[in-house]
Amino acid sequence: MKKFKNIIILIFIFILGSNILLYGYCYITPKLSIKKKQSYYLYDNSNNLIFNNNDNWISLNNISPYLVNATLSTEDKNFYKHLGFDYLRILSAALNNIKNKSLVQGASTISQQYARNLFLNYDKNWSRKFDEALLAAEIETHYTKDEILEGYLNTINYGGVFGIENASWYYFGHGANSLTLSEASMLAGIPQSPSNYSPIINEKLAKKRQLSVLKLMYKNKIITHKEMNYAYKTKLKYIGKSNLSKLNNVLYFRDAVMDELRSIDSIPKSILDTGGLKIYTTLDFNAQKCLEDAVSNNMNNSITDIQVAGMMMNPNNGGVMAMIGGYDYSSSQYNRALYAKRQVGSTIKPLLYYSALENGFTSSSSFISEKTTFNFSNNQSYTPNNYNNNYANFPITMGAAISFSDNIYAVKTHLFLGEYDLINTAKRLGVKSNLNPVPSLALGTSEISMFEMVQAYSSFANLGTSVEGHFIDRVEDSDGKVLYKFKNKNNLILNPSLVFILNEMLTYTYDSQFIDYNYPTVISLLPRITNKYSIKTGTTNTDMWIMGYNKNAVLSIWNGYDNNSIITSNDNVYHKNIWIDTMESYLKDKDNSWYNIPSDVVGVLVNPITGELANENDIHKKVFYYLKGTEPGYNSYNYEQVFRENNEIITEQ
Repeated sequence: MKKFKNIIILIFIFILGSNILLYGYCYITPKLSIKKKQSYYLYDNSNNLIFNNNDNWISLNNISPYLVNATLSTEDKNFYKHLGFDYLRILSAALNNIKNKSLVQGASTISQQYARNLFLNYDKNWSRKFDEALLAAEIETHYTKDEILEGYLNTINYGGVFGIENASWYYFGHGANSLTLSEASMLAGIPQSPSNYSPIINEKLAKKRQLSVLKLMYKNKIITHKEMNYAYKTKLKYIGKSNLSKLNNVLYFRDAVMDELRSIDSIPKSILDTGGLKIYTTLDFNAQKCLEDAVSNNMNNSITDIQVAGMMMNPNNGGVMAMIGGYDYSSSQYNRALYAKRQVGSTIKPLLYYSALENGFTSSSSFISEKTTFNFSNNQSYTPNNYNNNYANFPITMGAAISFSDNIYAVKTHLFLGEYDLINTAKRLGVKSNLNPVPSLALGTSEISMFEMVQAYSSFANLGTSVEGHFIDRVEDSDGKVLYKFKNKNNLILNPSLVFILNEMLTYTYDSQFIDYNYPTVISLLPRITNKYSIKTGTTNTDMWIMGYNKNAVLSIWNGYDNNSIITSNDNVYHKNIWIDTMESYLKDKDNSWYNIPSDVVGVLVNPITGELANENDIHKKVFYYLKGTEPGYNSYNYEQVFRENNEIITEQ
């Protein structure tokens, strides 16, 4: 007991000393400005206002006591007793998390939450936690509790509506000063998970959350049991009519816009701090809704922790039309579409095959698909595998290799061209991530962001023009003066005729004419496809990708786990279903004409597996496209023979 008492005394002295040092440091630091109005106006690509977080900052005295007490009971019941940190709550949360072996409970105070919302990003790391604690202490040092609580309530997220006055008018049509207990308990429950607990998004979940808030208020002796029951049973009428209330994850897009705004050098930082800017974005509301609906209809994160990211880009100008950075913004603000770099798998192969076309290959150029070990002069070897170890064991065309996503064909092509050729093509297409000149690069083992891949594919979708992905079209000040206007360079970086040929080959991934010893990779989507698309999938143990496009849009969908867990068979179909549902829904009423055949390109009916001219005995026939003069009968170059003459390989018969 004596040792235990000494340990307790030492811990107490340590905490006391740490607090003296912390708050002493905070006392001498400059006073932070915490009354920040988000005076920005964001518009979509049809000039409809989508975000306005500027107006209606109100004093704490003008906020209903019901709302104040509901918030304190829910978020931080000891707010007026601590100095920014609730140590007992931290200890309780830690013990609970240890007991459950996961992070099931947090212990952030209102001061910590406010500091994070004002000054920090949402990365889950110790550096951000330390900064959050320091800023919370600074806020507590320089401001009264009432000032902190007032700022918090004026900036918190109530289901895509920021600030309690805005939320009160949005949901109930009156100011925050007249919120009833029933209304206040409903609103106070939203910030914990804005995309789930907004009554306009999911009233059933919102009511469940409201009851939890009311029970906490009753437990803290703020209301009586009778008041609790009456408030819960009161039928509330919601008047929120904004279309954005139907979008759970559009805040990923908003964050990307604000990040891009801060990176524009031509806009003075003083203007950014002052605000009042009108920001015209590239957001297509319909595209965003189609994407979010597809995710919601195909995934259920209550039974899996798998994450999702998606991005749709206009290939003609690089504008991002829709984006989600995760399954639920309120749970994780980390934008996987922009910042996560993952192995892209076979989605890199179109870049490889464009490079091959540029170096003389054609749709019919063939390599033998067979189990192969590649030996190199440094005593290294490499043995890639086809999916399910499925091999033709005879020569197949590039068109068939794309349809089946044949890995042996890809590695042979990569080595034939030289390992830097693919890297150079990727860089030309705007890929900035580091790519290693190794044999496995042809199978997408390097890590690349979704944003980079969508940019690269956009140059295929627009027949060869460079694309700069962006979220902001123009920015105006409060007087309408244009401060910034996006300008795309529109440089022709690829041969349009070769891109056309590649685009046609990427339609073979769902073409029944290729059903032979193997199946096209997305043949399962064929019954749901009503438009013509170029599509390529990519699969690793930890990542599921699908990239696809036509003249109107480029769409990428990714599934995977943040901790790189192996993807199970139960989770390997979401990406395809989300992709096809999004594209078909978005293009439902749009003109979807395919690319015109270039004048120097000719179509020839061939056997799609062998590439030879089709005859009456062929079961499968397909029109392949070639530059004039390279179609079958003109080009008899034997790539397999030349490859074997210049490389040492071992095949398994």
